[in-house]
Amino acid sequence: MKILFIASEMYPLIKTGGLADVAGSLPKALRELGKDVRVLLPAYSEVKAQLPQATVVSELHLLGLPVQILATTVPGSDIPLWLLDAPKWFDRPGNPYLHPDGTPWHDNDERFGALCWAAYRIALNQLGLDWQPDIIHCNDWQTGLVPALLSLKSPHPATIFTIHNLAYQGTFPKTSHARLELPSLLWSPEGLEFHDQLSFIKGGLVYADRINTVSPTYAHEIQTPRFGCGLEGLLRHRRQRLSGILNGIDTEKWDPGRDPLITQTFDSKTLERKGSNKKALQEHFGLPSGQNRILIAFIGRLVSQKGIDLILKTLPSLLEHSFQWVFLGSGSSEYEHSLLYWSRRHPEQVAVHIGFDEPLSHLVEAGADLFLMPSRFEPCGLNQMFSQRYGTVPIVHRTGGLADTVEDAIPGKMKGATGVSFEFAEAGALLEAIKRAWLLYEHSPTWRQLQRSGMTKDFSWRRSASEYCALYQQAIKDNTPMAGRPSEG
Repeated sequence: MKILFIASEMYPLIKTGGLADVAGSLPKALRELGKDVRVLLPAYSEVKAQLPQATVVSELHLLGLPVQILATTVPGSDIPLWLLDAPKWFDRPGNPYLHPDGTPWHDNDERFGALCWAAYRIALNQLGLDWQPDIIHCNDWQTGLVPALLSLKSPHPATIFTIHNLAYQGTFPKTSHARLELPSLLWSPEGLEFHDQLSFIKGGLVYADRINTVSPTYAHEIQTPRFGCGLEGLLRHRRQRLSGILNGIDTEKWDPGRDPLITQTFDSKTLERKGSNKKALQEHFGLPSGQNRILIAFIGRLVSQKGIDLILKTLPSLLEHSFQWVFLGSGSSEYEHSLLYWSRRHPEQVAVHIGFDEPLSHLVEAGADLFLMPSRFEPCGLNQMFSQRYGTVPIVHRTGGLADTVEDAIPGKMKGATGVSFEFAEAGALLEAIKRAWLLYEHSPTWRQLQRSGMTKDFSWRRSASEYCALYQQAIKDNTPMAGRPSEG
């Protein structure tokens, strides 16, 4: 099976979120299963700087601009990596989607429209690369035009469209449709039009042979008004082609038994060693040392989606107890300032690191007792999986991938439990969940059972990759013109 994997970011080359982790791990897992997988990525300046060995293998014009395809390999593997080199669009420092002032780049429609056209040309073997995929795996709105464009050609490779976060849809003015040289057949409410705007994500949702998202629960949630972001009707219409596959994690990078970034390695049989990491984490942040204090951690974006406001509402009452708190992340200045306020007011209990620090995140996962993820919605989430692997018990809002990966510790039903979850995204519900976790912590045998259950769960990409292979086969089987979908020979 030949697979073209298209993404707008990829760890370790460039990352803003979970998509980069998927793009950095899933192709490698597919290769281990014997698949011929190749990756297409924009040639951002930051990416090219890390891959000076990349060479030109094709030259073409896209949207009136001469561009090149560079060839190299994915770092740490022999997987072919193609880079769309267009300095006008991608030779910019920093965030791949946002201007330094935080607003989207003014030409994001052109930038990612060009990426889609490049993928289209590769899919039809038009660039002299002597390779044509059986399946095109598109990821998020930046690649959504690929299934739409390919729908106008028959035959064409099968297409999969993965939703990593439905809240980001890639909508642009109607004038973008002509500027991106898109066929007029695609402009309709049943096609790319969405409230008189051009919607990249609809290209994937309407035209892909198979749609999937990054957890089974999120696949159901996005068919409802609460989580569907205005697209729930379309998703319900295509529900027979919609499914969910949980993301995996890099179990070599995130392995407490071999992690060079933590103070003391440990496993499920040597959990007593975990305490050394707690002590090191306390010392790093200047918190009083001691195993008798429960240390609660949060790593993530400081935005309302992640429920940081719920945590802030619970802090005043919980600071009356001996809990310690460690926060690692950045986001809304309002939330950053609030956390810093509490850290100044209670320096022996609250520690804050604004920004992201990869090595420190490993120590936080290894040293904390509890990990908070009270996200209002969470397509999949990774930190709750990292936490379980490191014997750090997660407290999560029961939504999306959090519901699929954390088994709630219910009294009388502790077998297989790995954490604590709560039903409603409210401060009171979070507070009760923390108190419930506190009671579990006070009972050492139960706590050890929770830790060991989490540490032995299979969160590997090999499991997820096998499910993707089955989905690819289904997409190839389904790769026929759909009723009502534009098609031409």
